[in-house]
Amino acid sequence: MLKSVRSLPIRREGVLLGLLLALLLWVSGTNLGVWESRSSSSSYNDFPDVADSRQGGDLEQWRVRLPWYTKSKRVPQTNVVHHVPGWTIFDNLYVLNGTVYVVTDEPETVPSRETMTSTAIRIANGAEAVKARLPTDREMRIISTEEAGELFGPAIEIIDGITWLVNDPPQFITHYYHWSAELFFGFWRTYSSLDPAIPTTGRTPLPSLRRIWFAHTDSDHWRDYAHMNEWVLRSTFPSLTSEYLNDWDERAELGRPFILDRVIFSDRAAAMHGQGFLSTDRIAAEAFELPGSPHWWSTIRNNVIKFAGLDEDVYAGITDSPVITYISRQEWGRRMLRNEDHERLVKELHALRDKHGYEVNIVSMDKLSRVEQIRLAARTTIMMGVHGNGLTSLIWMKPTARSTVIEFFYPGGFAHDYEYTARSLGMMYYGVWNNETFTSAELPRVAYPQGFQGNSIPVDGTAIAKLCRERLSIKSE
Repeated sequence: MLKSVRSLPIRREGVLLGLLLALLLWVSGTNLGVWESRSSSSSYNDFPDVADSRQGGDLEQWRVRLPWYTKSKRVPQTNVVHHVPGWTIFDNLYVLNGTVYVVTDEPETVPSRETMTSTAIRIANGAEAVKARLPTDREMRIISTEEAGELFGPAIEIIDGITWLVNDPPQFITHYYHWSAELFFGFWRTYSSLDPAIPTTGRTPLPSLRRIWFAHTDSDHWRDYAHMNEWVLRSTFPSLTSEYLNDWDERAELGRPFILDRVIFSDRAAAMHGQGFLSTDRIAAEAFELPGSPHWWSTIRNNVIKFAGLDEDVYAGITDSPVITYISRQEWGRRMLRNEDHERLVKELHALRDKHGYEVNIVSMDKLSRVEQIRLAARTTIMMGVHGNGLTSLIWMKPTARSTVIEFFYPGGFAHDYEYTARSLGMMYYGVWNNETFTSAELPRVAYPQGFQGNSIPVDGTAIAKLCRERLSIKSE
């Protein structure tokens, strides 16, 4: 009978198995842990990459932690890249326990704190309300590198890429105009100041916005009733992530410090300290004190209208049939033309269409889908209507020599909203009191007389038709 015999490894096989096991342990050991590295745009000059250069560039390098193990390696200082009241671009901005830290050994070079941040409470009028908005050490501290080393400990977590930190209450955010033509407007004007050569195509080497932090707004209170806010944001930056008040609180509760690569920090209350705001009531006005391209907005406009299915070059130019769009509020119930004046205006516009071949659109924006609104505005040469949210669509018009915005007011009334927006985009603006017009060169004072919000606003349709004809007679771009 044959017996089974267990074969034992010979000595040579044992040696080979040992070598193989050692090799496996060595290979796996080189891939343990998380690599720490930095991009070429960061200013972590004293902190070499932890990644082993032998690994080459084939594997992704994760940037999650920045250590400073010895006193000879100072904490990276915060750099204020650009600043005007309410709009600041920081490199190496720190956050710990919900407080923002500016780390510098030259505090005299840092702008005054109240022009950078605030308590982010609801905006109200009066001296007490202004005082209540002034920031304290709870909102922002300016500390030295030595203080930072003691406070933050031996290492800090990295939030890489471009972050927009919105330090506003939801009060104005949940409104299409105040979001798209004021807050988002000011954000992009600030960030685009880093590329003052943006061409008409909107192409720019600026890195895309990676994330937006709403430090004082929850996820239900940044969208407007028409859902235009999220359309604008998502169509411009498709890869964007958003964090809200609860996320900000969660990060604070972690008790760990974070360093943000580059931050566009916006604060409405801080902007209200600037001269631009004081003269226009627009917080975005401050950002226009920074360098910038005449075509700064083309990046945003082109992204949004392409997302809506149009070519970025679409518009009614000199060689195309002009497009006149009258945004009617006659079914809105507030701030409406006298009915007979509305009907006369429509008749006069249709007469222009019949005589000169212009395209004329009489629309109520709330009856159009978001795509329809953007497509129509992108093709429009002259946009007109009573002061109201529908005129926000002017931001999708293409600025040309003919591009015109005509806004109807109750006589004696005026607000800067759409005048400032049109002027900032390089378009001609006319305010109208019945048969009297004024331009950006000679504006009346801001006023809200009785009748401003009413439904008996007069307008001379014949005068408006004549103005349209004059604007559309321009023969060169």
